[in-house]
Amino acid sequence: MQVGFKLTSKFIPLASKQIKIYMNTFLPPNKGEYAGYFDKYILHVTNQNLINLISGQIEDLKYLISSKSEGWDSLPYQEGKWTPKEVIGHVIDTERIMTFRALCFARGEKSALPGFDQDPYVLNARFGHVPIEILLEDFEAQRKALGTLIRTLPESSLDNVGIASGNRITPRALFWIIPGHFIHHLNILKERY
Repeated sequence: MQVGFKLTSKFIPLASKQIKIYMNTFLPPNKGEYAGYFDKYILHVTNQNLINLISGQIEDLKYLISSKSEGWDSLPYQEGKWTPKEVIGHVIDTERIMTFRALCFARGEKSALPGFDQDPYVLNARFGHVPIEILLEDFEAQRKALGTLIRTLPESSLDNVGIASGNRITPRALFWIIPGHFIHHLNILKERY
């Protein structure tokens, strides 16, 4: 048996006949697969192709950044609010944490994973000192890693249940929360900055 990858527009393992893989899409989570708090993110992304969505959002962010004037990325819209660079950094951090949680639970992790307080993360990251181009590059790299992870997971692993921040959640829910969380913050960047 040959194991490898075909050079096509899609990342497709040749050995995929042995294990069912979600290549380009899978259904959004059902209520009960995540805490109700995440409804506001899930509602942004229903009826969409997940892989296309997470890839397309790279271009959405590039377009937004290119449409703004120089210096825009360093100014909060209001005293005490994050700058656009901090918002983008927060999105990247959150996606890394959500992706890690999804990986852990997809692999059968039974230990509860801790929550995180976004404000100290943003403060300690010092995103204001990172050029916007580097943040965009980081976001793109995170999204590409997310896409390849999703494409390699067995179908059954998406429904594994884990505990994060004291709440039950599945990898499927985490993967759909990620682009919904991005849309939430992209809308804020469009409307308030």
